[in-house]
Amino acid sequence: MPVAPDPSLPPGQPERRHRPTTSAASRPAADKNAKTRQLDGVTTSPHDQILTTDQGVRVDSTDDSLLAGERGPTLLEDFHLREKIMRFDHERIPERVVHARGAGAHGHFQLYEPLPHLTRAAFLCDTAVRTPVFVRFSTVVGSRGSADTVRDVRGFAVKFYTSEGNYDLVGNNMPVFFIQDGIKFPDLVHALKPQPNNEIPQAQSAHDSFWDFVSLTPETAHMVMWVMSDRAIPRSFRMMEGFGVHTFRLVTQEGKAHLVKFHWKPLLGVHSLAWEEAQQIAGKDPDFHRRDLWEAIANGAFPEYELGIQVVDEADALTHGFDLLDATKLVPEELVPVQRIGKLTLDRNPTNFFAEVEQVAFCVGNVVPGIDFTNDPLLQARLFSYLDTQITRLGGPNFAELPINRPVAPVHNNQHDGFARQTINAGVANYLPNSLGNGSPRPAKPSEGGYHHFRERVDGRVVRARSATFTDHFSQARMFLASLSPVERAHLSDALCFEIGKVDRLAVRERVVRDLLSMIDGDLAATVARAVGITVVAPNATEHESARGPASSPALSMANTVLDSIATRRIAVLVAPGVITRSIAQVKAGLEKDGAVVEFVSLHQGPITGDDGEDLDALRSLLNTPSVIYDAVVVADGDESVTILAQNPDAHRFVQEAFRHHKAIAALGRGQALLSAVGIQESAAHPGVVTAGNPDLLLRGFRAAVAKHRHWERITDKPLTSARPA
Repeated sequence: MPVAPDPSLPPGQPERRHRPTTSAASRPAADKNAKTRQLDGVTTSPHDQILTTDQGVRVDSTDDSLLAGERGPTLLEDFHLREKIMRFDHERIPERVVHARGAGAHGHFQLYEPLPHLTRAAFLCDTAVRTPVFVRFSTVVGSRGSADTVRDVRGFAVKFYTSEGNYDLVGNNMPVFFIQDGIKFPDLVHALKPQPNNEIPQAQSAHDSFWDFVSLTPETAHMVMWVMSDRAIPRSFRMMEGFGVHTFRLVTQEGKAHLVKFHWKPLLGVHSLAWEEAQQIAGKDPDFHRRDLWEAIANGAFPEYELGIQVVDEADALTHGFDLLDATKLVPEELVPVQRIGKLTLDRNPTNFFAEVEQVAFCVGNVVPGIDFTNDPLLQARLFSYLDTQITRLGGPNFAELPINRPVAPVHNNQHDGFARQTINAGVANYLPNSLGNGSPRPAKPSEGGYHHFRERVDGRVVRARSATFTDHFSQARMFLASLSPVERAHLSDALCFEIGKVDRLAVRERVVRDLLSMIDGDLAATVARAVGITVVAPNATEHESARGPASSPALSMANTVLDSIATRRIAVLVAPGVITRSIAQVKAGLEKDGAVVEFVSLHQGPITGDDGEDLDALRSLLNTPSVIYDAVVVADGDESVTILAQNPDAHRFVQEAFRHHKAIAALGRGQALLSAVGIQESAAHPGVVTAGNPDLLLRGFRAAVAKHRHWERITDKPLTSARPA
């Protein structure tokens, strides 16, 4: 079907070949959930409307101020000027202290099987209910203006608009955290953030203050392993796991409780970028993850995640060799399997980024009946912090009335007034008990859906102390390292060498290696020590400690993720004048049939004339398009086309970078000549490089190569630290 021209693009600008996002207002009523209908009521559009002030007064001009004569002074009575400048001066709000850089999307959650034996939460007990959700993904350390692909933890926060009120599952893409007690959170973030004297560095942890803190805080050991792994540079938000981090409680109607860990499992699998690639993308397309999420939804390739739970009896909180209240520990899936209980689908982009993504307020304390907290000391601090921070960021206590935060469940209480109050509260009695208002609004009994806290027995002396069950800091760090594939372990080693190598103070580098890394793995410590100029490493102490829990957990390795799909993979096809259009069009159609996104890239944008006079439309040019934004590359057939590309330095760089970043590469027919020109002589010697003379053969091998995501076993001109041949 022909694509109508996009009127929003300037003349000559190539159109993106994707379906535009369907706005909430234009969707059929049958497709709208309760939250979408609610947002419709506050969504406005300027289309075909007349310009007015905020007071509804129509404006005759917005280009010139009111003057006393054409060259005279501006008059203070120009109310339109004053309002316009005032509104501009105040349209920014404080960014989040952490998780400032983010992207979001709307969607829904559908339960697979009812769970009344675990919880009374209504949205987890009825498979007929499609619960509206809003999800925000984010980086943690950087400011709003930082890049998407920096090495960092990623936030994965989900707001469920349930019939019983809002439930916020506020997590990360890593199952553990740096610290055990929330009182240390300000110290951690101060150490992670740019140094206070010069505001450097931005959005990275490769600096003295972070590693100084880490080296003096052994409880960070496990999380440091995760942040130095490829988990910290995800391929996309659509291809990363999410975790609730803490241990929560699920409580049944009868009051029976189970401990629970929450997981989000992406159906596309868990995949990462290469470290060099992530650095290049940060400069070439700092909005890479935002753009990827937006375009996937706009194209109808809706991101999907399954919600999984690990359920543990209260009596077993200490039986696995660690304490489930310790946020620096995870529960290996081999000990407690993850039950997949439902699916999250993101199917609508925001209408306005500020109103939705920036103003959304997640609070860990937003729970519904059937979900409760534990005594995890980090969780307990978050219960205060998340609520408190919104008051400053969103200008007062009424942030729950902002459209994106408003529950679909009815709200009735005596919490009135305050900045930006949007509800008009009728009645004369704003207190309880009252007789003037007929005792309303009255508290709900548990049988009416009233929230009833789990009746946990609590007693003990008031102390400032850490539980003895929280003292093992290295067993799970060793388990994580042992669970990685050789390539993942090499990447982690390289990351440590890079990060610690940027630490200026020798004493800090020595302490990281001696007091942290050597306690995890002697070989790793020795490798890093050599790279960062440390000559003496303390003996590895791990052999003198008793192991707690399993030695490894295969579920933690991304080598065991989904590797059988090319859906949503972005593939560049290099073409030039004289390309054989028939064969490459067949390849493109075959890849798109399997869900890949295929784009022609040439010396310039626009029509490229083929050998038979037919044109191909090059969406991008080699001048402004790097290979790092694609997952794979195909070189098209055609003597003239390949000759032109073989003489082009940008084409050489494009293929060389894709090869060095271990991506799938294919050459059709004469396209092999371009590979030879850049030094890839024998495709059989290079995993993931596919050549064939006809489209069918090429597609067969190339599909499998792309589905594998990366071919880390390929030897490149930049071999991995731990993967060099002996």
